[in-house]
Order: sequence, then structure tokens, then C-alpha cells
Amino acid sequence: QVQLVESGGGLVQAGGSLRLSCVASGRTFIRYNMGWYRQAPGQERTFVASIDRGGGMTSYAESVKGRFTISRDGDKNRVYLQMSSLKPEDTAVYYCTAGVAGTWPRPSDYWGQGTQVTVSS
Repeated sequence: QVQLVESGGGLVQAGGSLRLSCVASGRTFIRYNMGWYRQAPGQERTFVASIDRGGGMTSYAESVKGRFTISRDGDKNRVYLQMSSLKPEDTAVYYCTAGVAGTWPRPSDYWGQGTQVTVSS
């Protein structure tokens, strides 16, 4: 079992940047692939990015490629989502996820509570 807590959301102007952070509880962080999903108002939750247990492989949704970067820090039990060149359509609640090996590249066994990102035009 792992618990996930996101932070770093907020209001930013279009073209700006924001970094989301997610801290995972427990000593087994290295076991999990980590990911980010998002859900915009009135829409389904969709995949954003993921990173494998070793940090050597990443996967991104087409809509964020070249703008978002996922990374992880094993010493701090954290995963990050650096978001740049933000657009109003990036506005959503962003969720941190963790998954066992079989869920790569869409880790989704555990979910955080979400953090709101709002991009103004």
C-alpha cells in the first residue's frame, strides 16, 4: 500500500510554468511506476505522463509532449511534473498515481487526492 499526496497546483497565466510534486509514503517507493493523470471539468480522467521504477523510461500523452517533464527522486520519495508553456486547456485537477510493474506505462493502482491547476488566458 502507498499513499500519495500532491502539491504545487495553482493559478498561472497561459504560457507560464508550474511544477507539481507528489510525495509517496512508505519505504517501497522504488517498487512503483509513477504517473500523473488529469481531469478537466465535465470530462473523463486522462493520462498525462508516467515514469518507470528506475526512472529510465517515461511516457507522455501527445497533448503534453515537449511541454511537460516527469521525474522522480528516490531519496525523497517524490515524483514531479514540470509543466511549461501552459495552455488554458491544461486546466484540470491533476492526480498522482502509483502502479506495480504490470501497469506500465499507465500506473493506476493508487491515486492521490488531486491538485487543481488553472491556466488563465
